Amino acid sequence: MLPYDEPNATGIAALVDRFYDKVRVDPLLGPVFNAAVHDWAAHKRLLTAFWSSVVLRSGEYRGNPMAAHLPHPIRGEHFERWLALWRETSGEVFADAAADVFRDYAARIARGLSLGLGLKPPGEARALGLPVRGA
Repeated sequence: MLPYDEPNATGIAALVDRFYDKVRVDPLLGPVFNAAVHDWAAHKRLLTAFWSSVVLRSGEYRGNPMAAHLPHPIRGEHFERWLALWRETSGEVFADAAADVFRDYAARIARGLSLGLGLKPPGEARALGLPVRGA
């Protein structure tokens, strides 16, 4: 039953499912993700394991997020849009306090990936008055 009051496995699965359904049809993110993801069901399972490992400390995820993102044409505005959709969807699936947990982790993850890809971290480019593309 939505929204979930606390982070839990069922809520994480619902969040990932709903979020990536939005990503697939998003005009900015869809082309990047649809070119990279060949099995959406498997991708959602992988990302559910990732978020369960991050938030619930489940240890389910085995992978290298940086290596997974390196070969793709990701720009700063992709991270900005990804975070906006994540914030929105987190609030649809979880109550405010629980949604904020997911939003905080996502912001840190996006910052780390952005830096690793040589991009300005989300929010910093805009705050500094720089173009968001930042590659």
